[in-house]
Amino acid sequence: MNLKGRSLIIMLLISLFSCFSNQAQIKEKVFLHESCQSKSNIKSELNEAQFVLIGGVPQWVTIKGKDCSNPIVLMVHGGPGNPLSMYHDSLFQDFEENFTIVHWDQRGSGKTYQAQFKAEKLTLDMFTNDKLSVDILVKDGLEVSDYIRNRLGQEKIIISGSSWGSFLATKMVHAAPNKFHFYVGLSQLVNGDKTYMESYKKVKAIAVERGDKAALDILNKMGPPSWSHPSSFGKLRRIIRRYENETASNPVQWKVSKEYTSEFSDSRYAVFSEEFSFLKYIGLNGDGMINDVALDECCTDLKIPIYIIQGNKDLLTVPKVTKEFFEKIVAPDKEYIQIENSGHDANIDMLNMQLDMLKAGAAKYIKKE
Repeated sequence: MNLKGRSLIIMLLISLFSCFSNQAQIKEKVFLHESCQSKSNIKSELNEAQFVLIGGVPQWVTIKGKDCSNPIVLMVHGGPGNPLSMYHDSLFQDFEENFTIVHWDQRGSGKTYQAQFKAEKLTLDMFTNDKLSVDILVKDGLEVSDYIRNRLGQEKIIISGSSWGSFLATKMVHAAPNKFHFYVGLSQLVNGDKTYMESYKKVKAIAVERGDKAALDILNKMGPPSWSHPSSFGKLRRIIRRYENETASNPVQWKVSKEYTSEFSDSRYAVFSEEFSFLKYIGLNGDGMINDVALDECCTDLKIPIYIIQGNKDLLTVPKVTKEFFEKIVAPDKEYIQIENSGHDANIDMLNMQLDMLKAGAAKYIKKE
């Protein structure tokens, strides 16, 4: 081949490489949503569900709302491993009238787990080789927050979390308060050791009062925490759920959306993502992320307004621990709301109060332009 021919090929390759590079950069950019670009179409509904590259991992993010100018709420799900994105739209339809609601399947959860792991079964190697940690999840959450702020063109968002999600959201607020208007927590997880110790004592007292021999046999056999075997946490949780079934029921809308039918036929979504996240939380020998859950030791200085909603009959994140943490919080404003006859898991009274506090906070802390 002559020199001229070689030069043409080299120029062509450079051109192609440049083209592909530009495409890769475009995929990594965050573009302002078309509904947020012009005042003329600001009433356009938002309905977006897609994988977003967060921390180098494709993570599932959904955005739904009626009006791009509405305040944005990032819902941080609990578990870990229990995403909210799968639930029917009717669960949050009242929220979406006044807010743009964002759900994020955390690393190791739901559709994000499906994107991370292609194997049909959870293996020991998969579990041990993955270095999921509180720090990684906090960084992911802040990156998701930045994505939302840029995507929807708002400087700050509201953040709300329940149970495990309340711990993660509080860590995010502590790390970067400038990204958030205010925080609404439900069934606040404060401290791993204190939570399970107080939970164990409370549940055992109820079992003694009721003469519940089956529960007492289990509780006495495993003894009080700290525990090294994951099954102990599961045994306590099952007793808690049995007792809490007597409190306010789950909302009628608490059903899986038809869009997620195929996900629930995939064991990676329906089974293994929750198992993976739970084991990462507890650890195979009591050495999981739970040991890094201690908000009362690291995160009482919060620089944004705080709302905490607590069920008075919560047997997992018991009110005693939550209230002690609340009293330690230093914040511009804070409010503790107790819901009567309410346990740990979401129910209609807690959801209604969550919406009320979001509305109250938005009216008080978000300036109208």
